[in-house]
Amino acid sequence: MTSNEKTPMLKWLEQHNITMQDLIDAALEMYVPHPGIETPQKAAEVLEEELIIALSDPNVATLITAAFHAQEDAEKGVIPGLSMEYFMGRPGLVADELIGIAIATYIAGAKGMFEFVRFDQAKPGILKKLGPLTNDPIGALIAGASSNMYTRSVKDKSIV
Repeated sequence: MTSNEKTPMLKWLEQHNITMQDLIDAALEMYVPHPGIETPQKAAEVLEEELIIALSDPNVATLITAAFHAQEDAEKGVIPGLSMEYFMGRPGLVADELIGIAIATYIAGAKGMFEFVRFDQAKPGILKKLGPLTNDPIGALIAGASSNMYTRSVKDKSIV
C-alpha cells in the first residue's frame, strides 16, 4: 500500500490537515544517516512504509483520534475539572505525554520511546502547529515509524 492507496486513518488525518508528506517531513528533520538509509530519499521511502503499517493499526488510530477529541473538548472547556489556564499552562497536562508514550512504545518498544523523547523535545515540522493534546500523539506516531525505519535498516543491512 502506498499513500496513493490511503489507509482510513491517513484519510482521517488529512481531514485534520495532516498529510503523509507532513509526517515524513517532520521525521526527516530529525533524520540521521544509517547504513541502508544513507539518503533522505531512501529514508522517506522506508518512513512512508512504516507510517502506513502504523496507521493501519486500529489501536494506533484509536489513541490518536482519542487525543484529537480530547483536544477539541479541552478547547471547548468541557473536560471536567480542566480549566483553560491548566490546559494551556505550564506544567499543565501530562495526558498527552502518556498517550504519546503508549503510541511510541506500542509501535516500536523502548527504541520508539527513546525516539519519542527526541521528537517531543524538538517538535519538528507539523508538530509545532498542533495543539497541546495532539502534538505528542502525532510525534509518537512519527517517532515509532522512524525508530522502526532505523531498526529495519540495520536488519536489512545484516542480511546482505
